[in-house]
Amino acid sequence: MATRGRSSNHIVTGDQNGKFVAPKYSSRTVAWLRKELKARGLSTTGLKVDLVSRLEEADKNMSHTVNDIHVRRGQLVDGEAVKSQEENVTNAGSEKSRTVNSEAALKHQREMERQEREQIVLWRQPFTTLQYFTLETAILFHGYLIRLLENKGKVLITILLTLLLVCLYHTPGAHQEYVVLMEKKLHWCAYWVFLGILSSVGLGTGLHTFLLYLGPHIAQVTMAAYECYSVDFPEPPYPDQIICPDETEGTPSIWAIIAKVRLEACMWGIGTAIGELPPYFMAKAARLSGDDLDEFDDDELEEFEEVQHAREAGNLAQQAWSTRVKVAVTKLVERVGFVGILAMASIPNPLFDLAGVTCGYLLVPFWTFFGATCIGKAVIKMHIQKIFIITIFSAHHIETLVGLLGQVPKIGPSLTAPFQDFLEKQKKKFHIKPGTNVPSETNWLSYVFEKVLILMIAYFVLSIVNSTAQSYHKRKSKENHHKLKV
Repeated sequence: MATRGRSSNHIVTGDQNGKFVAPKYSSRTVAWLRKELKARGLSTTGLKVDLVSRLEEADKNMSHTVNDIHVRRGQLVDGEAVKSQEENVTNAGSEKSRTVNSEAALKHQREMERQEREQIVLWRQPFTTLQYFTLETAILFHGYLIRLLENKGKVLITILLTLLLVCLYHTPGAHQEYVVLMEKKLHWCAYWVFLGILSSVGLGTGLHTFLLYLGPHIAQVTMAAYECYSVDFPEPPYPDQIICPDETEGTPSIWAIIAKVRLEACMWGIGTAIGELPPYFMAKAARLSGDDLDEFDDDELEEFEEVQHAREAGNLAQQAWSTRVKVAVTKLVERVGFVGILAMASIPNPLFDLAGVTCGYLLVPFWTFFGATCIGKAVIKMHIQKIFIITIFSAHHIETLVGLLGQVPKIGPSLTAPFQDFLEKQKKKFHIKPGTNVPSETNWLSYVFEKVLILMIAYFVLSIVNSTAQSYHKRKSKENHHKLKV
């Protein structure tokens, strides 16, 4: 049988004779082990092996006390004393039952709150969503303002440096040539870093800025390089506009085109690495706080908790293939460390959020995680993507693709004509001299691309509003839970 003490609220097991028998903790989850240690007033830090060892050591000390009580109990002749201990066992069992029911009710309440939160979107509850969005934005702004006030020294230094740069920017002199150059480069780099962050930050949904911005930019540079027989485009107007230079150098190599777009591609990759930091910091904060992961409603943390349960269950062969893949990701990151993170970041990987959560929960150092992520995404992965785009949009491959498109039954010729017209217009633009007025002609392919771009950006903005409103609902739910505990 099992009893639960009133004061310590921990589990004590015994055999049929009443003697203490240590329970098997290895089959328990990490969350359960931490809760048990916390109830006993013991440390909750460390890996699962440490938690199990700590509980087993405590049970050894407890076994002497429990078995001694059993011996004394057998020697008692007073029936009232035996009856009193049996009543204590009965009361402890009822208390355990109430605890189990309370935990089940809490899980049910969280599930109901999650379902309610999913309904807080603009197209279902517009007024509530806008109200929650405004309140959460005000709370975040107030929090950031307090942080700035707490770091007055850093803020003052930043303001002074900014004023110094503004004075240098507006002061005439020979340095203005370099100021203009630096301004242009900084704007260009900041633009691509920002797009990279938008692509992976996960504010409800990522904006696929590689397909919408970086990919088309690399494709345009590739087409211009093969049309102009050079990558030395005049600056200005490059990169705002690509114009063929007066002198040609022959057909450029793929490495010359890669070098031409290396800066913007690397900046975009660094931006995606920055966007992967929120899951890492959330998991790290959860681990350092000592709270259970199931108390957090974030999708990434819940996914990590499910993977941990699957690993502890041990029957991976009976799990779904997606679960097995997630378990493999966590094992790779946990065992290999820097190299594992680098491998996960170097390929297009929709499960990298899970890798970030794993690193945060295992307290992987920040620079180990961020350094491996930056190298993987900004160097290795970006060169793979650049080579793919450049290969697809090289001159002979474009002609092959258009030819294959024309072979589509019935609709092939009608699809080929707009694509050929679009390519011809693009080639003519490369030979236009600066300052020449060119009549704008609308191509249906460009028109469709612009509308799709507008729709995706609009959906991204709506998702940010919905996600922020749901964050306020989550904040209210946590406050209610804390009030009930108090």
